[in-house]
Formats: sequence, structure tokens, C-alpha cells
Amino acid sequence: MKTDTKYFGEIEYDEDDLLKFSKGLFGFEEEKSFLLIPFLGNGTLFSLQSIATPQLSFVAMDPFSLDEHYNPVLQPEELEALGVKDSQELGYYTLCAVKEPVSETTVNFKCPVAVNVRTRAAMQVILETEEYHMRHRLGDFGGKKGEASC
Repeated sequence: MKTDTKYFGEIEYDEDDLLKFSKGLFGFEEEKSFLLIPFLGNGTLFSLQSIATPQLSFVAMDPFSLDEHYNPVLQPEELEALGVKDSQELGYYTLCAVKEPVSETTVNFKCPVAVNVRTRAAMQVILETEEYHMRHRLGDFGGKKGEASC
């Protein structure tokens, strides 16, 4: 199948590549199917691209690339909806609000996208902890020299 994308033009994909959000994303509840497309040369930065709306794409990151101790814990009903028994069985992505300079870009550790990598079921969740916030500045993570970010 083919789809138009915000950052990559027209691309081909398989149905198995889709992340399926039964409830959509916060503020975009009607958007149910997305592709997770890596930006060239960076294994931690992705475009979370809507299939229904070509101009709708979120910049997403692997949160563990910023904080190896990131520990999202989902509620039992969220785990059940994603078809797993433990939060550790899921993959996670945090959405970025890209700003200039890049060090002012923020990542949302409070509301990650959780993905069952086996079934491709996905859900944006709100973590019930005060440890994480919606606007962690990239500049606060002290990335290593030469390391790419958002």
C-alpha cells in the first residue's frame, strides 16, 4: 500500500507496519492508524505519521535514549487493552515539541505512546506518577557531544 507523508513524500508500507490506536491520540481521537518512520541516520528519532491525514505527523523519540532509567508503569486496564501483563513487555515513544534552538525542544515523558510490538496495538497513556512531566527540555539531558536529538 502507499501513503503520502509529511516528511518523506509518498512511501510504501505493509498493513503489518501500522500501529493501531483504538482510541487515537490525545486531541486526535479520530486518528487510529499510524506508521513509525525513522528519520535517516538516527535510530532514536521517528515520525509518527497518520495514515488518514498526510500532514499530521508527530516527532517521536525513544525515551531510553535520553534517560536509560525511564520506567513507565501502566495501569492494569491499559495493560489489558494492549494485551500484555507487564509494562516491561511494551515499547515506548515520547512525543516532542520541536523548538529553536533544539536544546529548547521538549519531550513528553508523562504521556508516552505504548506499543505492543507483537500485535502493533498502541495507546497513548498518562502515567500516574509525579516523576515525569509533559515538558522535559532536551537541553536538560546533557547529551553527549556529537549525539543527534530532535
